[in-house]
Amino acid sequence: MALPFLRSAVVQLTAYTPHVESADDPSPASFDILDTNECPYDLPEALKEKLAWHLHHDVAANRYPDGGHGALKSAIAQYVTESASRVVVSADHISVGNGSDELIRSLLIATCIGGEGSVLVANPTFSMYGILARTLGIPVVTVGRSEETFEVDLAAAQQAIDSPPELPVRVVFMVHPNSPTGNALTAAELDWLRSLPPEILVVVDEAYFEFSQQTTVAEVLAQPNWVVMRTFSKAFRLAAYRVGYTVANSELTQALEKVRLPYNLPSLTQAAAQLALAHRQELLAVVPEIQQQRRELAAAIAQHTPLHLWPSDANFLYGRPPVPSGQSPNAELERWFNCLRRQGTLVRHTGGGLRITIGTPTENQRTLAHMQQL
Repeated sequence: MALPFLRSAVVQLTAYTPHVESADDPSPASFDILDTNECPYDLPEALKEKLAWHLHHDVAANRYPDGGHGALKSAIAQYVTESASRVVVSADHISVGNGSDELIRSLLIATCIGGEGSVLVANPTFSMYGILARTLGIPVVTVGRSEETFEVDLAAAQQAIDSPPELPVRVVFMVHPNSPTGNALTAAELDWLRSLPPEILVVVDEAYFEFSQQTTVAEVLAQPNWVVMRTFSKAFRLAAYRVGYTVANSELTQALEKVRLPYNLPSLTQAAAQLALAHRQELLAVVPEIQQQRRELAAAIAQHTPLHLWPSDANFLYGRPPVPSGQSPNAELERWFNCLRRQGTLVRHTGGGLRITIGTPTENQRTLAHMQQL
């Protein structure tokens, strides 16, 4: 049924889709969920018990959560300072959101909505930048990447800045390392971002920082038109709690505070993030294992399957299978995706390839075995 009161842009929009169920699926419990780049390990039982105690004894269900996030912002600032050499970050530089998605939306509202500007993305990349912009009626300018290295086509990007097809570009989104392709920003790409004029906001999404250990936080304090986004959903194992944060100059942070929804983080979510930060050495101790598993799985896939992989600085691998003569690339990707799914391995079919999250050693062994079955 058509709803005539809906905006045409919303009617035409394709929403983000998580796991899509199929009649051929194995039972949900038998899936290896390797399509959303989460950490394969749950919170330790002792930390879950601490959270449960906090819920029962400290959280008054009839009271709103801390709307200013003061304690959480201070803890995040301490962690960011600790993880970025020669940089001192304070709570005034931090804004927190219900996942990074809310922060992306707040950045768009603060900069582009109402015909103020467009956003630039380099595909393939994280789809939510474009989806959220279009829901707000903001034009999205897309440029390509090298088929060999997935580096941004900087000439095309500069052309889009100089001669935008619609509104002037106000925000440039980059992921470092990129999803789904796993490549970190190069020196040339970083130099180009630094060269952008002050009226363009540079957003560097460091969702996978803990796995790459490459950060641009120092740029935030040197250039007021830079902002770094990070999340607790990956290395910190808190995907279920939805916590993201930005690091930006204090004036931009104040602007984000103006447009975010009040009481946007539940009390238990804030407690989970603070607990994770207090136990960060324990939680992040699995990062070297995941990095090693990434190297081992990549080597095994290269040796035992025809899937072509690219180097990755994140907690996932990205690859494309060879295309048989007369077959379309998309059809071959669908075949791989569906065959792996029927065997119980969920991967992400995106950006013209397959993105495979690094799981536990056992899950990775099954992934390799299922690929060999193809």
